[in-house]
Amino acid sequence: MMPEITRFYGIIIKLFFGDHPPPHFHAVYGEHLALFNINTLEMIEGDLPPRARKLVVEWAEKYQAELQTIWKTQEFKKLPPLE
Repeated sequence: MMPEITRFYGIIIKLFFGDHPPPHFHAVYGEHLALFNINTLEMIEGDLPPRARKLVVEWAEKYQAELQTIWKTQEFKKLPPLE
């Protein structure tokens, strides 16, 4: 099971420890799923609709340093949603 980092506007952000490189997080929006590179914030896999993708990137820009730390230390913590 992947720990849920946050959720906002129907989007769930999850991060799985010990997952394959590059450092990334998962975004789930309804039946859509995408992987985002933590370092570049590019969508590296998946099919999020453009609006959801934009919201995920906007959120990740705010919490990029925290996401990098969570990935490196493998210490889970919840992050605030996009408001």
